[in-house]
Amino acid sequence: MQSGLYVTLSAEVALDRRLTTIAANIANQSTPGYRAEEIEFKSLISKADSNPVAFASQGASFISRRAGVPIKTDNPLDVAVQGEGWLALQTPDGTVYTKDGRMQMEQSGALVSVDGYPVLDAGNSAILLDPAAGPPTIAQDGMITQNGHQIGAIGIFSLDAGAKLKRYNNSGVVSDRPATAELDFTRNGIAQGFIEGANINPVLEMAKLIMVSRAFESIASATEGSESSLKDAIKTLGATS
Repeated sequence: MQSGLYVTLSAEVALDRRLTTIAANIANQSTPGYRAEEIEFKSLISKADSNPVAFASQGASFISRRAGVPIKTDNPLDVAVQGEGWLALQTPDGTVYTKDGRMQMEQSGALVSVDGYPVLDAGNSAILLDPAAGPPTIAQDGMITQNGHQIGAIGIFSLDAGAKLKRYNNSGVVSDRPATAELDFTRNGIAQGFIEGANINPVLEMAKLIMVSRAFESIASATEGSESSLKDAIKTLGATS
């Protein structure tokens, strides 16, 4: 079996997937709260032969939880979650967690995300502000005050470190494990008048893009070598038959 061709093909498939994630990360480098997509690669060992062959897997994708850079906006309805906490939104598909703290107040007073989803408190209930009371003041623990009266509190949630996150739209994630309302506001909290940027380093992503391009070139060269050796073997066997 000419295993070299299959090994290089598996590597090309893996690199193509890596290229797709890099392109998505670069495209969303300016998206508030966006979490980068990463790929973890492992080798697959074929035991069908007495001499095992190592193939490149397509890789397991995961969403990076690295913090993004806070960006000052001075908008009273913008918040950045400090630490490892997340905001919770009620969507038609269930609860979604996000680092995108751009909020809006509807005419009814409902506090919603930039996409119109209700922002939830620690008890997973929607938050209703007083539309006639002016801009709210939001404390580090998420407590919302208007005209000296406490209206409610924005929920801050922790996601299990072992939870698998699935992307929802651009900046949202869905967890396969229940989230926990955060009660320790020394490490986790809210900064009013800020938003959190994407956790993407564009220079690093461009460096990865160059590395992937060079890897494609190396694989193409290896493929040509395997094809050449196969042709030579066919010529030799054909001449002796």
